[in-house]
Amino acid sequence: MTDQAYIGRSIRRREDHRFLTGRGRYVDDIRLPGMLHAAFLRSPHAKARIVRIDTAAALAAPGVVAVWTGQDWHADGRGDMPTIAPVAFQDGRPMNEVSRPVFALDMVQHVGDTVAMVVAETRAQAIDALDLVEVEYEDLPASADTAHCLDADAPVVHAQFGTNLMFEHTIGDPEKVREAFSQAEHIVELDLVANRITANAMEPRVYVGIYDDWKGDYILHSSTQIPHLIRKWLAESSLREPENRIQVIAPDVGGGFGPRNTHYGEEAAVLWAARRLKRPVKFLASRSESLMTDAHGRDHATHCRMALTRDGKILAIEADTIANLGAYMTAFGPSIPAHYYPRVMSGLYRVPAIAVHIRGAYTNTVPVEAYRGAGRPEGVYVLERLLENAARELGIDVVEIRRRNFIPVDAFPYMTCFGFAYDACNPEGLLVKLLGLVDYPGLRREQQELRKQGRYLGIGLAGFVDCCGAPSRTAGKIGRRIGGYEALHLRVHASGKVTLFCGTHSHGQGHETTFCQIVADQLQLPLEDVRLIEGDTTPIPTGLGTWGSRSMFLMGPAITRATSRVIEKGKRFCAHKMGCDAADVRFEDRAFHAPGGKRISFIDMIGLAYNGHDYPEDMELGLEEVIFFDPPDRNFPSGMQLAVVEVDIQTGVVKLRDFAAVDDCGKVINPVIVEGQLHGGVAQGVGQALFEECTYDAQSGQLLAGSFMDYAMPRADDLPAIRFAHQETLNPSNSLGVKGSGESGAIAAPAAVANAVVDALWEFGLREIPMPITRNKVWRALKAAGAYRGAFAESAPQAAGAQAGTPVARELGAAPV
Repeated sequence: MTDQAYIGRSIRRREDHRFLTGRGRYVDDIRLPGMLHAAFLRSPHAKARIVRIDTAAALAAPGVVAVWTGQDWHADGRGDMPTIAPVAFQDGRPMNEVSRPVFALDMVQHVGDTVAMVVAETRAQAIDALDLVEVEYEDLPASADTAHCLDADAPVVHAQFGTNLMFEHTIGDPEKVREAFSQAEHIVELDLVANRITANAMEPRVYVGIYDDWKGDYILHSSTQIPHLIRKWLAESSLREPENRIQVIAPDVGGGFGPRNTHYGEEAAVLWAARRLKRPVKFLASRSESLMTDAHGRDHATHCRMALTRDGKILAIEADTIANLGAYMTAFGPSIPAHYYPRVMSGLYRVPAIAVHIRGAYTNTVPVEAYRGAGRPEGVYVLERLLENAARELGIDVVEIRRRNFIPVDAFPYMTCFGFAYDACNPEGLLVKLLGLVDYPGLRREQQELRKQGRYLGIGLAGFVDCCGAPSRTAGKIGRRIGGYEALHLRVHASGKVTLFCGTHSHGQGHETTFCQIVADQLQLPLEDVRLIEGDTTPIPTGLGTWGSRSMFLMGPAITRATSRVIEKGKRFCAHKMGCDAADVRFEDRAFHAPGGKRISFIDMIGLAYNGHDYPEDMELGLEEVIFFDPPDRNFPSGMQLAVVEVDIQTGVVKLRDFAAVDDCGKVINPVIVEGQLHGGVAQGVGQALFEECTYDAQSGQLLAGSFMDYAMPRADDLPAIRFAHQETLNPSNSLGVKGSGESGAIAAPAAVANAVVDALWEFGLREIPMPITRNKVWRALKAAGAYRGAFAESAPQAAGAQAGTPVARELGAAPV
C-alpha cells in the first residue's frame, strides 16, 4: 500500500526518545546487590621485565577483597584474547602470532599493559589500592616509531621472533607495475602517514560480571559491538568455560566505531572475579585509561607512487607500507592492512596495475584494531593524494583528471586489477551530484580573487568504492576464523505483533527503526507493531555483531527472506481454508486474496496458524522463521566528497569552510538515518585529518596523548554545515538492493581535506603535510619552504604550556610534541 510503505521514508529513530529523556540503559546504570568494583594496575613502561610484584599492602587496604596478577590467572587455567584474522607471509609461513594477554605475566609491552587487578567494595577504594601494589620493573628499550620499527637496530618487541615483522604480504602484480612505470610519461611520488587515532566513544568501556553459583552460569554485561563473538571468545580463548554456560548482554552502547569490535581482558577478568568472590563485579574505565588501553586505529607509514600518461591517464600504482599493529594482535588487526587497505586502491578509476607491499609490525604501543573505515581510509588516502598531486603537476584540473579515469557506467560489473568485481556503480553520476551541491567554477574564481588579497583557499576532492560484507567462503579463503553470515529469528505472535531477534547490534545505527521499517513494509503492518531485540546471546540464535558496514547489507535481505516465508506459509494456511491452490493466493492490503473474491485478513491467518483447528497435514503450526543469511558476494558502496579550506599562512590555522558529500549505498531504507551516519563519519574523518593523534615518544614509547588535554577532537564549531546528496545504484546481489553506509563518511574525508590543504599551499612548493594537519605543522612547513621572512620566521607561534586539547591550544591548533 502506498500510504503504508515504510522503505525509503525518513522516519525519526524510535530509540532517540528514550535517549533524549534519560531513559537509555547502559552497563554503568546496572546496580546489583553486593556488587564489587574492579580496577586494573597498568604498566607505566612501554617495555619492561616484571621482576617482582607485592600485593600485600593493597590487599590490606580499606574495602579491598582481592588482588590478583597474571600468575593467579594462569594458575587457574585461563587464557588470552583471540586473533581471528591471521595473515601468512608471502611464502606461506604462518604469521608471527602473539595474542593480547588478559594480564601481563613476565613482561609488559606497552604503556597501559595490565599488570594486576584489585577488587574492592567501591570503585574509589579499588583505584586507591592500585597505588599500594608494589611492582619492580627492569626497564628495557622500546620500539614506538612506525617508520623505523623494522630497522635493523630497532628494539625487538617479542624476542622469540628476532624481528618486529608480524607478516609480509604483497597484493597485486609487481611485474606489471614495473613495466607500467618504465613506460610512464609522468610519475608522482609521496611519503604518506596515516596517523594513529582512537574512537573515544561517548561511553567508556564498562563491564559487569555475574556468576550464578546455583546454575553454574556466567552473565556478562558489556559495552561491546559483538556480544555473540565475545561469548565465543570467552569460551574458547580467555575464560575457557563452556559457551552454553555464558550469556553476554550488550544493552544500549554509547558508541562502537571499531575498537569495541574486539575482546578485552577485563571482560574475562570480571567474570573470573565474580565466580571466585560469588558477588557481581563491575569495571568502568576512566577516560585516560581508555586512551592507553582501548584499541587504536590506522598508523601506517607509506611510500607510494603513481604512473601516468602526460594527459593524466593512470597506468599503475605502487605502495610500500609499514602497518604498525601495536604490541599484540587483536581480533581483526592484522587483516586490516593486509586485506581491507589495498583492495580499495583502484577506487572509482580504471587502474590497469597495482602492487601493494605490506609489512605488519609489532611496536611497544597499544594494539591496533578496526576504526571506522578500517583500512579503506588509508587506501583511499594513498590513491586520492597521488591523483590530485599528479593533476596539479600535469596542469590538469582535479575534476577533469577524475573524469579521464572514471570507470564508465556501462562497464559495470567491472573487474578490478585485484580481481574484485564491482557490481554496480556510477562514478560520473557521483561527480555530477557532488558538483551540483557546490559552485565549483565559482569556488575556483573565488580562490583566485582571494590569492590577490593574500588569503589561501583550497579545494580538495576524494572518491571511493568501498568493499565490505565478505561472504563466509570468501572469509575462509583469506584465513579468517569466523564466517560472514548473519542470523535472525522472526516471530509473529498470535496477537499479530512481531518480534525480530537479530544477531547484529545497534549502537547508533538506528536498527530499531530501519529493521522494523522493512518488516512493517513487507508484512504491511503498522510500524509500532514491530519490535526489535538485539544484544543478548540467550534469546538470539547467533550473530557476528555490527561492524564493517555490514548490518543492513546482511540483515535487510535476511529480513525480507523471513517475511517472505511468513507470507508463503500464510498463503498455504489460507488456501487450505478457502479451498484453492496456494499459488492462486495473493497477499495485499493486509489480507490474503483468492479467486472469486474470497479473502482472509492477516490477523485471521495468524489465528489459523496458532489455533490448529484446521490446517494442512504436511505443515507445522506457528509463524516463526530462523534465517542464517550468507551473502552471495561482497557489496561495493561508493561516494565522493569535496572539502573547502582556508589556510592562514601567518598562523598556520586551517579552517574547514565547506564540505559536500554524495553517497551511494544502494537502496536507502531511511534517508535521514543514512545522512546521520554520513555526518558522523565525516566528522571523524575531519578529526583524523586536522586534529586527532595518539602521539608516542619515539624513544621511550610513552603515550603523550593520554588525556583530552592532549588528544584533540573536532567540536561543533570546527565543522561547517555539511551538504549531502544520495545516489541510488541498486545492489544486484540482494532482494532489497542495499549496500553498506556506516563508514562511508570517514573513508574519503581525510583525503578530501588533505587535498584541499595542499591545493591552498601548492604555490609555496608544499606537496604533503602529514596528518593531523595542525597549525604547527603547517607553519613549520611554510617556514621550511621559505614562505616567511624576517623576525616572524624565527619562532613558531605557540601558547606557553598549551596542549592539543586545551581551549587556547585548540585556537592555535597546537599538536602534542
